[in-house]
Amino acid sequence: MARRKKKSNKKLKAILISQVILLTLILGALAVYFFGGYATKIKELRVEADQLVKDSTEETFRASQTSVVYDVNGKEITVVKGEKDSYYLAYDNIPEGVKAAIVSIEDKKFYKHRGVDFKAIVRAGVAMLKNQKITQGGSTITQQLARTVFLSNEKSWERKVEEIFIAVGLEKKYSKEQILEFYLNNVYFGNGYYGIEAAARGYFSKGVNELELAEQALLCGVPNNPTIYDPVENPQNAISRRDRILKQMYDDGKILYDTYEEETSKTLTLKRPKRKKYDYVETYTYYCATRALMEQNGFVFQTEFADAAAKEAYTEAYDEMYADCQKSLFTGGYRIYTSIDLNIQKELQQAIDDGLSDFTDTTEEGIYKLQSSGVCIDNETGRVTAIVGGRSQDFNGYTLNRAYQSFRQPGSSIKPLIVYTPQLERGYSPDSIVKDEKFEGGPSNSNGRYSGNITLRHAVEQSKNTIAWKLLEELTPAVGLEYLKQMNFAKLDARDEVPAVALGGFTYGMSAVEMASGYAAIENDGVYREPTCIARIEGADGTILYEATAKEKQVYEQNAARTMTDILKGVMTVGTAKGLDLGAMPSAGKTGTTNDHKDGWFCGFTRYYTTAVWVGYDSPQEMKDLYGSTYPGHIWQDFMKKLHENKEPLDFMPYVSYNDSIHVAEPEPEEEPEQEPEEPPVDIPGEVTEPEEPVQPEDPVEIPGETEPEEPPEPEEPETPEEPAEPEEPVEPEEPEEGEGEVIIID
Repeated sequence: MARRKKKSNKKLKAILISQVILLTLILGALAVYFFGGYATKIKELRVEADQLVKDSTEETFRASQTSVVYDVNGKEITVVKGEKDSYYLAYDNIPEGVKAAIVSIEDKKFYKHRGVDFKAIVRAGVAMLKNQKITQGGSTITQQLARTVFLSNEKSWERKVEEIFIAVGLEKKYSKEQILEFYLNNVYFGNGYYGIEAAARGYFSKGVNELELAEQALLCGVPNNPTIYDPVENPQNAISRRDRILKQMYDDGKILYDTYEEETSKTLTLKRPKRKKYDYVETYTYYCATRALMEQNGFVFQTEFADAAAKEAYTEAYDEMYADCQKSLFTGGYRIYTSIDLNIQKELQQAIDDGLSDFTDTTEEGIYKLQSSGVCIDNETGRVTAIVGGRSQDFNGYTLNRAYQSFRQPGSSIKPLIVYTPQLERGYSPDSIVKDEKFEGGPSNSNGRYSGNITLRHAVEQSKNTIAWKLLEELTPAVGLEYLKQMNFAKLDARDEVPAVALGGFTYGMSAVEMASGYAAIENDGVYREPTCIARIEGADGTILYEATAKEKQVYEQNAARTMTDILKGVMTVGTAKGLDLGAMPSAGKTGTTNDHKDGWFCGFTRYYTTAVWVGYDSPQEMKDLYGSTYPGHIWQDFMKKLHENKEPLDFMPYVSYNDSIHVAEPEPEEEPEQEPEEPPVDIPGEVTEPEEPVQPEDPVEIPGETEPEEPPEPEEPETPEEPAEPEEPVEPEEPEEGEGEVIIID
């Protein structure tokens, strides 16, 4: 009994202490309010909010402004417009299941509060202090409507206060039924769909009244975070969210338990409508424009994190801001001016299509199995002038833009970025003598023979794995990777700090955009420029909202970059890329091939343009005749030849040799070239193979602990180990229930 009384007293004491703390906080807040100058500001915000509500009509919630995208020559590329005008539904035409679902998951007290649920705000604040991050929302449906229609994406206390004033005003002017109608017709459902009807047609190709309850619940789960709960990109997250909504509806007495069990067990099939496909220019433009708006709103991009918790917090903040800024692209009435040249875009697409035209196998969805991506950067501006994320096809539905969304192993094309240019900064020169030999724990050369003492220039030209491995060990992988970090390579991992990365053996890999920007930095005297296709963004009234500035960073020393360029010129004439030069137009480049021939790369440049090309399967698989010098190299050559027609040949800037004299020409190594056994030449469609001048093989890598692959009969051997990329862990939805169903996408 005494023990119970003692516990009761402790509990009472704790309550009293919490009350005292709360009272102190309230008094402190009042003091700050009156004496800190906030009273005047808040009064101004209230006046502004009252005016916004007063001026609003029912038409206010139907309005949508069209954004337009232009190419580098001012030619219109596409019109970006939300679909809520076409699919606006009156309250009586919205299914009861949708109304019940959205209220159950977003705002249980919707029919009781007057615009703001102050208890929910306090709970959210306490949870944030306790967990050091936002774990639950405090906004009502009315507040979300106020934010969507009237306010910007700015994250500030002023916006939150004005949001509250607008919400209270809306509740006074409009009925609950009107507010719910406005909300369901304006809320963003991802992939450019505004409003529940547009979402139903966009994801299921039918009206919302034709959907089953499970389908309606799936849609109602998207607005909470259109990125995380995107049914196309993150189907399992969407299913888990759907099941949680159905559970909430059961708990709230909106559906029976039998209905809950039946609906959560259903497999959902997404059937996206036939419409004009957003091509690779458009998807990349939306991506770059969204990030530009994020930057304008003060978001700071990161690629490195102190720990997993920091990365998770950043990812949550990124997804939220990205979703907010992406919404505004469809309704903001922007004029988006890009660096894309549609003529160059057409040529790059044609080169990829022609280069792989003999490969017609498709997946069940009708997508070509063998794929390619390419990115071209204008060296004068450092901006993307053409981007191709796959082969041309007449199919509808979601388009994967492999040029920036896919990350693949780079093979030996990474060597100049991570090994050789850094070592040229540290005393090595093209004439430095290095020893090509087999050593314990290191890689093998393809033919089992080693050349002994050779020059660094010859080692790069012939893509010697042993030399790259030893030089990175000397440099240390951590130092080599630092150069990639400075150029914002997004998928680097702590597990990459191993010598195998000298040959392209990464945990995740690189995108074509990243590889092109890395080689463009070498061409640009070692100065890196963040790749983008956005020049500026204007508002509907012509006001400049964002203007790209030259964000330059000196990653490599100037002379090291110029020296590397000179060495890469030799790769084009006597090395692994022999025969892929551009005739009178000076060019420099590097091949890359991964183990088992799963990825092929060619990255190269002239004074005018830098282009990176990747070829491979979406699901990595072996392709016997895939080398950097075959399909990727010929695509690169075909495209770059057309791109440089009628352009004056421009040579690269000379480098200063280590005896302070201007470099003129390096003599070829005196040793006899290694004789490869005669093999049938690789037949590239549309190309005449000259067997008397075979392309020099690139060397494969032998990773310690792995069995060296058998030497294939082709004249070239793979360069790097294929380490399967481990998929990133998906972002977990907010306390999801376990989903039993699955999503099937039909294009």
